[in-house]
Amino acid sequence: MFTLVRRRIRTAALALSAIAVVAFGTTATSGAAAAPALAKQGPTSVAYVEVNNNSMLNVGKYTLADGGGNVFDVAVIFAANINYDTSTQSAYLYFNDNVQRVLDNAATEIRPLQQKGIKVVLSILGNHQGAGFANFPSQQAASAFAQQLSDTVTKYGLDGIDFDDEYAEYGNNGTGQPNDSSFVQLVTALRTTMPDKIISLYYIGPAASRLSYGGVDITSKFDYAWNPYYGSWQVPGVALPKSKLSPAAVEIGATSQSTAADFASRTVNEGYGVYLTYNLDGADRSADVSAFSRELYGSDAVYTP
Repeated sequence: MFTLVRRRIRTAALALSAIAVVAFGTTATSGAAAAPALAKQGPTSVAYVEVNNNSMLNVGKYTLADGGGNVFDVAVIFAANINYDTSTQSAYLYFNDNVQRVLDNAATEIRPLQQKGIKVVLSILGNHQGAGFANFPSQQAASAFAQQLSDTVTKYGLDGIDFDDEYAEYGNNGTGQPNDSSFVQLVTALRTTMPDKIISLYYIGPAASRLSYGGVDITSKFDYAWNPYYGSWQVPGVALPKSKLSPAAVEIGATSQSTAADFASRTVNEGYGVYLTYNLDGADRSADVSAFSRELYGSDAVYTP
């Protein structure tokens, strides 16, 4: 038996005294060119990191014993927020202190991963204030938020944006309920401004079921979509190729090694191209990681502090 685990609410998510709004119009942070990752064959492995508690650098500490390639291909900063300004009645991008610290220290927190060939993506999450991806009141409002996201990716030298439509609490602060046009307009605008960056979908919430409006279907605009329930195998209901889907979702240290191995085996045998993990911390998790890396890549994982 496995246990379904939804992502935990981050501590201090509502600490408005620590608001950090993106400053636009500044020069983008530039990093050294990424070194080519050592070759490996198999699915794309994704690691979400709770930066309130853990370092992004943990993602780069795992390599394959056979060949030395990175275990993880995509590292997700969990998480920035979509907040709501009651005075302007508009959504805005918010970073708590820990997310802001990671971004401000991109040279030491992000660039080392990218130099190993690991993509670094910023996850965006609701914050109990009524603002979400599915209730922008107009196309202009959706496009304005998309521009904030794109500017953040440019400023901090990130590789993309991940959408996680949880904890919005639609209706709070007089905000609207989910509508059919909002997420379509948001993702369309974001893909226009970020044609070559990652846009991924954590398949949960009202936004995930609203991918088509007015003759526009945004499904093909996503690079990846994944199952949001840790400890389970569920194919996301998105009409993407199997190569872009992760039915597997494991929480490292919480999902059993046997379950993680089983999901990895299914991923390969059933032709899926992504394997999702969550909550990689600073401990030596090589036994947990090896449980799935053996099935995905035919190799144990080596942890290097």
